[in-house]
Formats: sequence, C-alpha cells, structure tokens
Amino acid sequence: MMENLVLGAMLFGTTTDERRSFALLDRFVDAGGVWIDTANCYSFWADPSGFGGQSESLLGRWLGSRPGVRDRVRISTKVGCEPTVAGRFPETAEGLSGGAVKSGIEGSLRRLGTDHVELYWAHKPDPATPLEETVAAFDELVSAGTVGRLGCSNYPVWQVERARQLARANGGTGFTAVQQHHTYLQPRPATRPSVVHRFGAVTDEVLHYLEQHPDMALWAYTPLLAGGYTRTDKPLPAEYDHPGTAARLTVLDEIAAETGTNRNRVVLAWLTGGSPAVTPIVGVSTVGQLDEAFAGVSLDLTADQRERLDSAM
Repeated sequence: MMENLVLGAMLFGTTTDERRSFALLDRFVDAGGVWIDTANCYSFWADPSGFGGQSESLLGRWLGSRPGVRDRVRISTKVGCEPTVAGRFPETAEGLSGGAVKSGIEGSLRRLGTDHVELYWAHKPDPATPLEETVAAFDELVSAGTVGRLGCSNYPVWQVERARQLARANGGTGFTAVQQHHTYLQPRPATRPSVVHRFGAVTDEVLHYLEQHPDMALWAYTPLLAGGYTRTDKPLPAEYDHPGTAARLTVLDEIAAETGTNRNRVVLAWLTGGSPAVTPIVGVSTVGQLDEAFAGVSLDLTADQRERLDSAM
C-alpha cells in the first residue's frame, strides 16, 4: 500500500469523462494507491447545472462496479463550498452550520454508495457560523462512526488551533489534518499563490505549527502547479516570476539529472520526504502522469540533495 500519494478526483465526472476516470482509478488501486480525495462541490463550475456532486457520483459508480475495492481504498471528501444558488459562489456557499454538515455528509454518502468516509474536511472557513457549532457537528459524525478522521482545508492557523482547543475542551474529536496548496517554488514576497481561497496557501507559519504538532498531517493540493514545472504550454503563474524561482529551478534540474528523473518527480520526493512530511494530492488526466507521480513519491533524495533544495533561494 502507498499512503503518501492521494489521487485527486476533482474533475472526475465533468472535465474527465467516466471511461478515463475509471481507468485512472483502476490504475491507482492496482499500483497500491489508497487515498482518493473529492468534495461534495466538485465540480460545480464545470457542470451546466451549476451544482456539484459529479465527482462523488462517479466514484460511487466505480466503487459499485468493482466488488471488494471499497475495502482497499480510503475516501476523503469535504463539505462547505457547494453553492445553494447556481452561479453564485462564494456568496451562497452552503457553509458549515450543524445542519449543513449533517446534510452534507448524508448527500456525500448517498452519492458515494458507502456508509462512511475515512476523512472528512471542512472545505473553507464559514464566518457566519460559530466555530463551536461546526466543531460539534463534525465530532458527532465521528461518534456515529460515519467519519474516521477530521480535517480542515484553507483555514488560517489561529482557527485551526481554536477548533482543536474547542474539541479538546469538550472531550470530542478535533482536526488532525490540514489541506492547502503547497509546492517547491515560493511566490514573490508580499504576494500569494493564485489560489481561490484566502488562506489556501501553506505559509511558514503553517509549517511551524505542524512541526510543533506532530499529530497533524499536511495534504498539499496543486503540488505540481498544473504542469508548470515541466510543460512549456503551462507557464508558471506570475507570482513566481522572481530571481528566487530561477535559483530553485536550477537546483531542481541538477537533482533531476543526478537522479535520472525530472522536475515533477523531484518536487514530489521533496514534499513527501521532508519534515514535516507532506502528502501530495495529484490531479492527473493520463495513466502516464499517474505512474510518474508514483515514481516521484518513491524517489529517495540524499541528505545533500535535500539540503541543496531547501537552501536554494
């Protein structure tokens, strides 16, 4: 089993059609992959209805057509971002009230065709709902056996800690994972990566918090910058246009040559082998891309190579 790579299913059932999605899922499991990440809102922006659920529904059909495979995979899904009015996100996002969390998991389980998920995420902060209410609602799902672990995505550090304090104070289950954007390149100072969510990017503060709390896991979305490391038709976002990027890419290329691999594989190896260790979520559209991701998280960097990668700036 390979638990340090997550297959991102965001576009399954919309941009990625069913035949290709099934092929990717089959290959992922055959290669020893375990974790599959989705959300109840995926992908509302890519579907004519303006609402999500297509990814979870496709996963449900795949699970239903593969007897026994549910016991071999772990499902990660999220609640909080599904629009309640088509075409009006984020202002009509469902949020994280007790009722929204309860109806969210019920809908996810129905679409997935399962009675539980291994990891359930608060997709983004909900300023309209007291944190106490959200924490209690998530804890109830764990107590009921509907959810294994809890995570929060795109949260500021103070709110992660506050939520965990509330759970502890009430003898409940708190968040033990965060999911945010993280990669090897760093944006230009005083800018942030081009992510949808205000607190969607990993910062040094996030990393420091995780270093001090080893019970917390970090899952990283868009770790390969949507092809920006290796594809000439996928230019790097503007916030990476600074001298530090050139220095880090130079070291990436040196180590790719030393290991006989490429930038993508070195980035994934750097993420998974670091401290704190990072679990990358990869969104792939071909089996070849998936195989490359497996090769990346299987690559061992030497202490010298890691030091050179860390210190380049």
